[in-house]
Amino acid sequence: MINPFNLAKAIEKEVCRNGSKKFYRFRKTRFYGGCATADCLGCNLRCAYCWAQKKVWNPARYGEFYTPDAVSEKLDRMNFSLVRISGGEPTLCKKYLRELVSLIPEDKLFILETNGILLDENFVRELSKFKNLYVRVSLKGVDERTFEKITGAEGKFFYNQINTLDLLKKYDIKHRAAILINLFTESQINNLGIPNLEYETLIDYPFVQKNLKKRGIEVMRV
Repeated sequence: MINPFNLAKAIEKEVCRNGSKKFYRFRKTRFYGGCATADCLGCNLRCAYCWAQKKVWNPARYGEFYTPDAVSEKLDRMNFSLVRISGGEPTLCKKYLRELVSLIPEDKLFILETNGILLDENFVRELSKFKNLYVRVSLKGVDERTFEKITGAEGKFFYNQINTLDLLKKYDIKHRAAILINLFTESQINNLGIPNLEYETLIDYPFVQKNLKKRGIEVMRV
């Protein structure tokens, strides 16, 4: 089983170098009503349904290194009021993320899409100074067992995600949790007791179906 913190340390050596970080794509997307998106490489989980796993899990083979200035400039040039980091896990290389957020103009909303596991209290406190930050935590399970099957990581780290939501609330950072509705029953989701939970639907690629089946994860049609 994966320890997400140990994997994060190993991956950071591949995706962060001399103040730069690896990205593989910059694009305009329709999410959130339209936003500028930078897709980063590297992740500290191995989710069965990851749509970007070919690139994200193999950062040595893809992408290029960009400074925070270069990324913020590329995002700004797309002329959206919303910008986001997607693809891999953006909280890898915390110093880099902190600098990048600081470069985003205050009239733009920076959407941080994350699994939340690396967001400890010290880092959440640091991020709370950015008033144009919105954090979207993608929950990877409803309990230890489901988290373990989906992510390949030890089940106990499920609670890091829940603790992160508490920290975001404590430090008054705008946020919301999201979950894939296809993988859990209504009662399982309700038992989480998380308000304003956002529902996502599975991107049903053939390789995703294969991965889910291999891990014994049932897909529910909605």
